[in-house]
Amino acid sequence: MATGIRFSEVMAGPFALGVSEPEAGARAGESGRTRLTMHADVSIPNLDAFIDSPDHPGGLAGRIDFAPLGRDIVADRGVFNLFAPADRPDTKHMIYELGFAVAGERWYLAGRKEVRDDTGFDMWADTTTLLTTLHRGDDATAPVAGAGVLSLGVQDLMELLATVRVTGASSPLDIAVTLARFGNFFMGELWQTYAPRVLRAMAGRDRG
Repeated sequence: MATGIRFSEVMAGPFALGVSEPEAGARAGESGRTRLTMHADVSIPNLDAFIDSPDHPGGLAGRIDFAPLGRDIVADRGVFNLFAPADRPDTKHMIYELGFAVAGERWYLAGRKEVRDDTGFDMWADTTTLLTTLHRGDDATAPVAGAGVLSLGVQDLMELLATVRVTGASSPLDIAVTLARFGNFFMGELWQTYAPRVLRAMAGRDRG
């Protein structure tokens, strides 16, 4: 039986209707004191298949709290990808998408974390900041109805780590091996993205 990983993650941040760009939505949300919270439950039932796939897909279920639409709205479909290729060769995306209905109307929340080695050491911001748009329809191609920026704080990260579980394991060894493989995959992807800048900086110091 294949082993896998599951964990829960809570991301929240300023969000506003009537805005199409995440950063502008975050500013409008801050001004209007409106926030959106995503309670995400990630499942990776087969870790080997997940690692082997270039898009690294998993399952996503969850709930949404957003005052203009309601609280504890349960999503009926979800999309999750970890370190999926992006249009830019130096960028990878972490994708979190949830589809749901409110009073018979379909909505689709589409979020992405952009993992890219920009100027400065921005790994924490990249892996904890979800640029998010809300679409009035069945998927991310539907018209944008709102936007904002969700984030994962230090305390949220600690709570996430406490939820990590191995599925399909038949022994403590299976659990340890699965956790190690997932950790190696995650850190390996980060190394590929951020190591070049670190190595260039080290080389520069050595030449100096």
